[in-house]
Amino acid sequence: MVNSNANALGILFPNSYDSLVPDLVGERSMASIPFAGRYRMVDFMLSSMVNCGIDNVSLIVRKNYHSLMDHLGSGREWDLTRKNGGLNIVPPFAEKTVKVYNGRVEALSSIIDFLRSQKQPYVVMADTNIAVNFDFKAMIKEHIESGADVSIAYAKEEIPISSRQSTNANKGLYYTLKVEDGDVKEIRINPKDEGIQNFSINVYVIGRELLIEQIHNAFVRGYSYFERDIVAPQLDKLKVHGYLYDGYLARISDMKSYFDENMKLLDNANLDALFSPNPIYTKIRDDNPTRYIKGAKVKNIMAADGCVIEGEVENSILFRGVKIAKGAKVKNCVLMQDTVVEEGASAEYLITDKNAKISAGKEVKGTDTFPVYVAKFQVV
Repeated sequence: MVNSNANALGILFPNSYDSLVPDLVGERSMASIPFAGRYRMVDFMLSSMVNCGIDNVSLIVRKNYHSLMDHLGSGREWDLTRKNGGLNIVPPFAEKTVKVYNGRVEALSSIIDFLRSQKQPYVVMADTNIAVNFDFKAMIKEHIESGADVSIAYAKEEIPISSRQSTNANKGLYYTLKVEDGDVKEIRINPKDEGIQNFSINVYVIGRELLIEQIHNAFVRGYSYFERDIVAPQLDKLKVHGYLYDGYLARISDMKSYFDENMKLLDNANLDALFSPNPIYTKIRDDNPTRYIKGAKVKNIMAADGCVIEGEVENSILFRGVKIAKGAKVKNCVLMQDTVVEEGASAEYLITDKNAKISAGKEVKGTDTFPVYVAKFQVV
């Protein structure tokens, strides 16, 4: 895995879109939301950076970061335990000037001295609300070849209905781009347009010196947002390149999309697209393989290690250590780590958080459009 790309350092924003899934971030950040059986959302962008040789990665956290620190540890699973660079988690109030930030400008201003002390010519920045196997090397190469000041990655996607219908400006800004001959000519903020758009995936490449200068100027003026307050008003001054990403991605924009994007991974074509060509790393939990006890019936499921299945399971994602008792029926569910479905219980269109329990004989049923959520340690 050691293929150091001394060209760039990475910055991740674990809390950027917490407000989109309030149920799931009561005690964690968007970055540490469990996804795809045994991973967390942060694993995808972090692994993508590591796979491209970016071995100096900072995560600027805002709140609820205990779960993230527990998951990442020293960064060993990502080969980021190293003397220089490696994994750097920046908490709020780390220095006298560092407060709980709102937008990217305040977040980056809190590490401006760190940025000044680094040697890499480029900085890559990303959020953690998108699960993707991203080739940062290709984007950095295109950024350099295009002679751009800033490169923004985008995908051809529809804007999620929940985003279009939202009237709450605090629910995370999103952006679409007008791209001509590879250059970004316009950045639209929270548009309501229907149909396929050039939808920003909030992955950026920018020169380190330019970033320091822009953040300093913006912070002094009281600006908050990198895209809205720095890039969009300066499209005539800065050369901004649009990098089209046409691979597989899973974007979490609300509870329904979280459910849907998990369920899509039951299709092997989607699973292969997300987990290739490069591996995705995560925290290792040594556990037994899933056990199917006599009488168990399963159809089209993804089960992580440590599960014990005695009942019936269909079209479901089971995270580590889930237990389905005898006579229990589970269909179209996303069951997080150590969920227990007791004897004779029935669950359909359900998202359970860690250590939830469905009591014996109980029937809990949501719908395709509105899956029911059971909170951490909750017993229903």
